[in-house]
Amino acid sequence: MNTDYIQSASVQAAIHQANQLLSANDCRGALELCLSAADAYELPPGALCLKIARCYQRLGDTDAMVRWALSAVDAGEEFTVWLACANLLKNVPAGSLKARRTARLAVLSSYTTVQFVPLLQLAALRQGVALEIHESPFGQYQQEVLNPSSATYAFKPDFLLFAVDEREANLPNHCAQPFEAVEKETARWKSLWQGAASNSTATIIQHNFALSPEDALGHLGSRLAGSRYRMLQELNRRLAEEAGENVLLLDCDRIAGTFGKERWFDPRYWLLSRQAVALDALPLLARHTAALLAARLGLSRKCLVLDLDNTLWGGTVGEDGVSGLQIGDGPKGEAYLAFQEYIRALKSKGIILAVCSKNDEAVAKEPFEKHPRMLLRLDDFAVFVANWRPKLENLISISRTLNLGLDSFVFLDDNPAERRAMRQALPAVETPALPDDPALYVRALDRTLLFETAAFTEEDSRRAEQYAARAKADEARAAAGSLAEFYSSLKMQAIIEPISREQLLRVVQLLGKTNQFNLTTRRHSFGTVNEFLKDPSCVHFTARLRDCFTDHGLVALLIAFVQGETLSIDSWLMSCRVIGRTLEFEMLRYLCEQGRERGCRSIRGLYIPTEKNGLVRDLFSDLGFRLIEEKNGTTTWERSLDDESLRQRSFIQRVASFDSVPEEMNDGKLARPA
Repeated sequence: MNTDYIQSASVQAAIHQANQLLSANDCRGALELCLSAADAYELPPGALCLKIARCYQRLGDTDAMVRWALSAVDAGEEFTVWLACANLLKNVPAGSLKARRTARLAVLSSYTTVQFVPLLQLAALRQGVALEIHESPFGQYQQEVLNPSSATYAFKPDFLLFAVDEREANLPNHCAQPFEAVEKETARWKSLWQGAASNSTATIIQHNFALSPEDALGHLGSRLAGSRYRMLQELNRRLAEEAGENVLLLDCDRIAGTFGKERWFDPRYWLLSRQAVALDALPLLARHTAALLAARLGLSRKCLVLDLDNTLWGGTVGEDGVSGLQIGDGPKGEAYLAFQEYIRALKSKGIILAVCSKNDEAVAKEPFEKHPRMLLRLDDFAVFVANWRPKLENLISISRTLNLGLDSFVFLDDNPAERRAMRQALPAVETPALPDDPALYVRALDRTLLFETAAFTEEDSRRAEQYAARAKADEARAAAGSLAEFYSSLKMQAIIEPISREQLLRVVQLLGKTNQFNLTTRRHSFGTVNEFLKDPSCVHFTARLRDCFTDHGLVALLIAFVQGETLSIDSWLMSCRVIGRTLEFEMLRYLCEQGRERGCRSIRGLYIPTEKNGLVRDLFSDLGFRLIEEKNGTTTWERSLDDESLRQRSFIQRVASFDSVPEEMNDGKLARPA
């Protein structure tokens, strides 16, 4: 008998019995019954997660209720289950949701979104974002955008979502001048984006147009440049080209293709309620929209930690030897090779790779060094840990080595027992389920959307190299006789300059992702930073660092405002890759220079404590600031600009350009910049 059928029947039986117990007011008994049924699954079915969440709700355990309601998101994409879970969370106070970020989103739509909005809130919360949503009347998006006094702008959103369908594209069924028609429609959408930008600092999320599978021209439509089908394809392409840094494009046509377009487009929903996307497709649309939004907020995962045996290759290297492994030959070998190709593509867009394997280290490294079909090599990994200790201990060690929080990691292992142990011990680490068939590994990892990115910068493309350089620097530090000797040996140089428009994407990325060296943790949007650049009272600059091992790229920024005779720091943050390099002293020197040029007498800074920024609790004290106020944990500090001394000797040479710096770097005796 089919195993899935047996499991489904078992779940239904458990839910039925739980309902009987609930009718008898035995909520605790119903919960124990459902938890026992859930224990048989790695990822319990959504209906079972929902029933458990409802039991916890009746018992008054809000934290557990929220946890199980969100578990339903991982279990599948059943519309009725998602909607019921969303309704459970509707009245939970924001503080009880324990989200990593909060955001305000306004929905501007061409169709009914009353069913979509709660699902989007549920999917966003699973990504760590508590969303407050304003929903404008459908079909009114143009009026809302063009009216500066509209309810949308009064809501002061962080994000504007254009949820539109292909009926909204002003293109005929056939056109003799398709290029002009597409350009006119592209210009219309650009003008809407510009109108939104002139009235709000919100980031725009644009749903592109999913193309209907029904076309009277049939296959001929794909050949005729003037067909609506071809023009819609071209419009999607042109919107992607014209979307600026503040417009995120969600490829609804690709998502609809994944779901199945005949299921995505159900004309009955449109005719009954002006619902352009079938209800069963809404969870998938919500997941993708939430993933893109979370990526913009800096919540994408940063590091993929991989098991080796039967995860990166077929077989066990300690028993089968290198020659006995399945890599590239036969169906299974080709599946593992395809998985390696996908992982290498993740690395190329800035995802850090690490190994966490129960193996002898020398044996674990042999396939990377000796197997002719291995795509991944040892230098692709920032950290390689192979020993016989528990994997959760090794993952904590990897976290410390990379100086990244546990919520930056995704752990992949073919062994369900290892995955369960990781989820129970380190719930902050995302541990997706993997199917038994390695041919489905790529799809399983891709569907998690954990590595969604909203932008791609130069720093992203070189991240693996930069973390490898960090490891070399750590070795040099261990070998140095003193900290001063270590700093000098690095031959560090920094370019410190005002934020330019070309740097905005990286600046917003740092503002969204940086947690440890971040004094105020203010998550300014692209539009807000862009406004800062126009403000003459704003002092802003970035720092790019290079040492003898690598160019670390743009790794720090500071934003301050002139307020009378005081220069007040709004945001000061630095990438974890270069913490402990004395860059903060060089940034303060530059800030002091800027303050004096503007006639300021003092610099003032705030430290607003969070769960993750305890590292910089004493930064202002270390930099010679004096404490002037403490209130609810937030401290205010001040430093006179008449004081030109800094306690820390400069180990960093400030330069205008790395290209112009002589190769001889003064043997580490770096001159203090004028």
